[in-house]
Amino acid sequence: MKKKVLEFLQNEIDLKHIPGAVIQVSFQGEILLKEAIGNRAVYPTSAPMQLNTIFDLASLTKVVAALPAILKLIDNGEVRLDDPVSFFLPAFAQNGKEQIKIRHLLTHTSGLRAHRHFYKEGLTSEQVLERIYTEKMESELNTKVVYSDLNFMTLYKVVEEITREAFYDFVAREIFHPLEMTETMYNPTCAPERYAATEYSQQLGNYKQGIVHDDNAQSMGGISGHAGLFSTISDLNHFTSMIENGGIYKGRRILSERVLDLSKKNYTCLAEEHRGLGWMLKSPALSSCGDLFSDLSYGHTGFTGTSMWFDPEIQLHVILLTNRVHYGRQPHIIRLRPRLHNLIRAHLN
Repeated sequence: MKKKVLEFLQNEIDLKHIPGAVIQVSFQGEILLKEAIGNRAVYPTSAPMQLNTIFDLASLTKVVAALPAILKLIDNGEVRLDDPVSFFLPAFAQNGKEQIKIRHLLTHTSGLRAHRHFYKEGLTSEQVLERIYTEKMESELNTKVVYSDLNFMTLYKVVEEITREAFYDFVAREIFHPLEMTETMYNPTCAPERYAATEYSQQLGNYKQGIVHDDNAQSMGGISGHAGLFSTISDLNHFTSMIENGGIYKGRRILSERVLDLSKKNYTCLAEEHRGLGWMLKSPALSSCGDLFSDLSYGHTGFTGTSMWFDPEIQLHVILLTNRVHYGRQPHIIRLRPRLHNLIRAHLN
């Protein structure tokens, strides 16, 4: 399996679909593959990918930071899924949004639009949230799945309102520090050679390294619930270990097993796209985990080229970290992920 996976990734590198990758495959508690391949940067000069390369996780932020923060607050008895968002953010109760609940934000069934170019106006974090508060709903509540960054920008503020502290401070103390995720952070300050370079920035006159790729997250000071987090394969291995072990890491409980089970339920059974709380679930078609993962599978992807998928039926997880946007915003990653997952699952007993 290892040889075939590395050959597959090398072919994608040769086709210039990705500059390089770091991949981990864990099966029944054993790491079968943990490798770096290709380059962390190609432009302006090439630099090899390393196992300790730091990646912009993009939307993996939603499930590595925002989701566990909310789940921790549920465990602590401070929030329930049926709480209206406006209970915590009264200004949110405008233009029909009064009935939107925490569960609707987590499952992308809030009716809010998918995206807004807030960054084009140079809005700060508070100004972005003020715009979301006045936002009109694009579809009826709980009628369809519309994957929306606005949902998780809002959840970021909900966490701050409940905890009365900065979002990152809460997540770092309650999740990252006990998981020994020492290189998982917003606005990292490591040496340039540690980063997987992302897209060229006209503003910088260079390729982004250690600066968040997502324009709205950058406008918000680099910190949000929808994007902005940076991490490494080793730190994410600590996170996946906790998830697969029912919320326990090295004998310490981080989240309850019950709340993790709750997050993996399908809340959008009638929709074509299946969603848990934060998690993508294996959907009837076009699932990024491919065709061969079981129907119990769950995971998430990030626009920069990252992904994390679990198949609990056989105790499998696959973490793929790439910086595909270094070559621009071509859609090759959409086919790469499911084919890679098919290859991996086909070669496991």
